Amino acid sequence: MCVFCRLVAGELPVAKVMETEDVLVFLDNAPVNPGHMLVIPKKHLATLEELDAELLGALILKVKEAGALLKTKLGYSGYNVILNNDPIAGQEIPHLHWHIIPRVLEDTPLRFPEKKYKPGEMAAICEKLNS
Repeated sequence: MCVFCRLVAGELPVAKVMETEDVLVFLDNAPVNPGHMLVIPKKHLATLEELDAELLGALILKVKEAGALLKTKLGYSGYNVILNNDPIAGQEIPHLHWHIIPRVLEDTPLRFPEKKYKPGEMAAICEKLNS
C-alpha cells in the first residue's frame, strides 16, 4: 500500500485541510513554503490517464479551492499548481497528486528550459497528435 493510501486509511497521521468522499487535501510534510498542500484522489490511481472525468472534476475543484485558501486565509498572492505525471516527470509517489505551492517574492522563479523546434518538426508532431 502506498504512503498516500496509508494516509487515506488513517494508518499515518495527516494534517487534513479538506475532505470529501473521493478527495483528500492535506498539508505537505516537507513544504516548499508554509501552506503547501497536496490534493489526491482517495482511490489509488497512479497517473492522470487512469482518472475518469467525474473524479477529475471533483479533484480540480478542490485544487481551485485549496489555492483560494492560500490567498484568503494565509495571505499569499500566488501559487503554483503542479502535477508530476510518471517518474520521468518527477513523480516520486506512485499515487496521483497535485501540489498547490504558495509562492513568495524571495522564491527562485519556477522556470522550465525552453527548446526550439527544428524546421518542420512542429508540423510533424502536430500531425501525429491530430491523426
